Amino acid sequence: MKKLIIILLTITVSILIYNYNKKSDIIIPDTAIRLRVIPNSNSSLDQKMKLKVKEYLENDTYILLKDKNSIDEARKTIKKSIPSIEENIDRIFNENNYDMNYKVEYGYNYFPEKEYREIKYPEGYYESIVISIGKAEGDNWWCVLFPNLCLIDLENKNNTEYKTWIGEEINKLF
Repeated sequence: MKKLIIILLTITVSILIYNYNKKSDIIIPDTAIRLRVIPNSNSSLDQKMKLKVKEYLENDTYILLKDKNSIDEARKTIKKSIPSIEENIDRIFNENNYDMNYKVEYGYNYFPEKEYREIKYPEGYYESIVISIGKAEGDNWWCVLFPNLCLIDLENKNNTEYKTWIGEEINKLF
């Protein structure tokens, strides 16, 4: 009987610790600037082009913003770089014989509910760059430009994700 109580107590404490640690994950601050690419559709060609634009943006915006320490600096840099972003999207489309219109919008744009690192963020209007390709009806890619939460991996080149056995078991239960 004592073993059962110790096991149940250990599991309960583990669940409490796990839930506490989960709540302390990275939270996107209210002053964040997001980036979103919405492809024309979910066709393989449209998704392929979304990924090409995404890859360009990951590298280019990372380089542009990696040394920016304030949101005002980031805003100025983003606004100045929009013509360059458009030129590079034009180049990507031309190189791939992809004849599709697009628009780049910077400001407060609508985002549906999103999940980042297992944390859900509510739908709403967020300061962002949104690149809408064609009808913009496909599955999108999004990231946080500033602070640089999801592009930072380009510098670290480390995709290691640490998991615990107990955490995995608790996730299975819930």
